[in-house]
Amino acid sequence: MARHTVSPCVFCEITQGRAPATVVRRWADALAIVPLNPVTEGHLLVLPIQHVSDATTAPAVTAMTVMHAATLLAESGRPANLIANVGREATQSVFHLHWHIVPRTASDGLRLPWST
Repeated sequence: MARHTVSPCVFCEITQGRAPATVVRRWADALAIVPLNPVTEGHLLVLPIQHVSDATTAPAVTAMTVMHAATLLAESGRPANLIANVGREATQSVFHLHWHIVPRTASDGLRLPWST
């Protein structure tokens, strides 16, 4: 799989404090932020401080980042999708690892590509 890099990386700019973001939680190695266009109320992105292109690039960083995402999700007590996209064909548009926490309700109307 081809690795994509964009200079400057928008998420690196956010993690380094050079670009604005609504930060919900900060750890030494990751941030949870509100995306620019949340798809449901409470949608968050959890991203590592270290630049990693996607969830397959550095498994230890991926594990640490999803641990933070799972912790936030457990604290919320809400049903949600926890998603990391890998590659442009899988709809990854920012090539810096990030986990989407997408809270769900029965009536939210959000359809995932494999939904029936």
